[in-house]
Amino acid sequence: MGTLGNVGRALGIVGGIAVAGIAYAHLESKLFRVRRVTVPVLPPGQRPIRILHIADLHLTPSQRTKQAWVRSLAALEPDLVINTGDNFGHQQSLAPLLDVLGQLMDAPGAFVMGSNDYYAPSFKNPARYLLPDARVEGGEKVPLPTESLRKAFTDAGWVDLDNRRGLVELRDGRTVGLVGMDDPHLDLDVMPEPGRAPGEEDAVLRLGVVHAPYQRVLNQLKDDDVDAIIAGHTHGGQLCLPWYGALVTNCDLDRGRASGLHGWPGPRPDREGGEDSTWLHVSAGAGTSPYTQVRFACPPEATLMTLTARGV
Repeated sequence: MGTLGNVGRALGIVGGIAVAGIAYAHLESKLFRVRRVTVPVLPPGQRPIRILHIADLHLTPSQRTKQAWVRSLAALEPDLVINTGDNFGHQQSLAPLLDVLGQLMDAPGAFVMGSNDYYAPSFKNPARYLLPDARVEGGEKVPLPTESLRKAFTDAGWVDLDNRRGLVELRDGRTVGLVGMDDPHLDLDVMPEPGRAPGEEDAVLRLGVVHAPYQRVLNQLKDDDVDAIIAGHTHGGQLCLPWYGALVTNCDLDRGRASGLHGWPGPRPDREGGEDSTWLHVSAGAGTSPYTQVRFACPPEATLMTLTARGV
């Protein structure tokens, strides 16, 4: 009986730790933050440009805390907003999404779509997330109001970069060249034909934008001679371990670049190796699937990227 009692107590302790861990992981999914990074990428003499990178909101109508936080981001007064997709977390999310993004949509912006801008999330075995590339084939796909979202963004002046090139004019008159691709996670990515957007010859920099940072896409954008690539999709791993980092990236990007500022294809910040690399910023994103509202050692985020002149 003594041995059985010890086993029972041990199982009780393990169970208690597991319950506490899940409870904390659910709490962390609501601990929103703004991460700040500096990227020395502009030509010498240029004034800084502040980019707000929003990714993976997965917004649902009931997420009041998240909605208030997204609404508050307008106070950052970015020069440019880049939205890398997966905005929807529910079929009825369009109205609250446009409400919380309303003031931000007054700023110059650009966007690409993610898989959860096309199809509603569905319940999946959570263990599938631990696969290197957790795509789910088959099953019913419930369409979302993608085109209504696209129209709202473009009507606000945001540039659609789904397999397109574009140009954004900042409020101070400077221009930013852009090239983007539709979601590689759904194999919708098509690299635009070589060339530049009309008027891009005077742009102060060129950005590549995509939802999911698959290696094939990063390589194509780098070969297009962009100054930096901006992506989301990974959720930063969503479930991370201290001193180890992300368990997976949900694509073929390595775990070490699941979030944050790095070089592609090699190390960068700034230039101990990877001399031919471009900048890569991957956001950990601000949401989760509504069916697995947990994050561990990976708080939800948006990123304020301050682009500065090289060599300063």
